[in-house]
Amino acid sequence: MEVDDTLLTILGTLAGILILSGWVEQIIKGYKTKSLKDVSKYLLILISAGATLWLLYGFIVNDVFIIGTNIAAIVLMITVLFMKKRYEKVTID
Repeated sequence: MEVDDTLLTILGTLAGILILSGWVEQIIKGYKTKSLKDVSKYLLILISAGATLWLLYGFIVNDVFIIGTNIAAIVLMITVLFMKKRYEKVTID
């Protein structure tokens, strides 16, 4: 099945936006509440590892959507992880 390049661009862009929007919302919520206790650090670590492997795959197949989405995902997940560690430390002290 042949797929038009424009359709692939739209599909890749929408997929990236949908995947990343959840992390943006989590960061906003965590910043407002100063709490990320309900977010598992293991979830963040495992998803970050998966995103890193997807990034490697994206470079191998030279796919800009996979590369861009996974770079952004890794940055957002690292942000959430650092926020989680910071806010947990603040509440313990």
